[in-house]
Amino acid sequence: MLLPRRYADMVAAAGGLPVLLPPMPGVERVLPRLDGLILSGGGDLDPPTYGAERDPATGPANEARDDAELTLARRALAAGLPLLGICRGLQVINVALGGTLIQHLPALTGDDSHSPDPGGYGTHKVSVAPGSHLAGILGRTEAAVPTHHHQAIERLGAGLVATAWADDGVIEAAEFGPAASDAAASDAADVRTARPFAIAVQWHPEAGDDPRLFTALIEAAHRAG
Repeated sequence: MLLPRRYADMVAAAGGLPVLLPPMPGVERVLPRLDGLILSGGGDLDPPTYGAERDPATGPANEARDDAELTLARRALAAGLPLLGICRGLQVINVALGGTLIQHLPALTGDDSHSPDPGGYGTHKVSVAPGSHLAGILGRTEAAVPTHHHQAIERLGAGLVATAWADDGVIEAAEFGPAASDAAASDAADVRTARPFAIAVQWHPEAGDDPRLFTALIEAAHRAG
């Protein structure tokens, strides 16, 4: 598995020290030593992780990565660790909380607007819910974002609230309330009652020129520390 350098560069530019976690059993034991967690983009989750039959358009499974990241998401959310999900990361968090995914968006939308460039990133507009944490971070309720995905949230997981949408209605971001921490509590002993920093977006902020999501994560990590 490879991670694009731009993730680490964005974290470092925001004042953080990036640490890469391998997708292996027991990796969640490192979480108490971290100040925040990013779940990055990547390949498709295996449909059985959310109780679905495999669509022919769904990519090959990576069981080790799925298991590691689903566990990391549940443990981080239950512990109140500042958490940022990006593209696949949003999908991982949604599935970790009992949500489901649309396996191939073009079959629903009729076009490739969410992944117009097979070898890179396209751009589309998102509308952000006024008053949401995301709107406060971005400083606006509309944005043009870098996009490259063919899957998206279908049913929201427990405690998730959609906070951004594409023009076609596809969910482009979600935030978390106390209910999400409660839903993850069975997988962690320490559950904070205060609402943590936990935001996930379907687009790729690391591929754009707006660092505010990374800056907000690092600031939340400093506050939590």
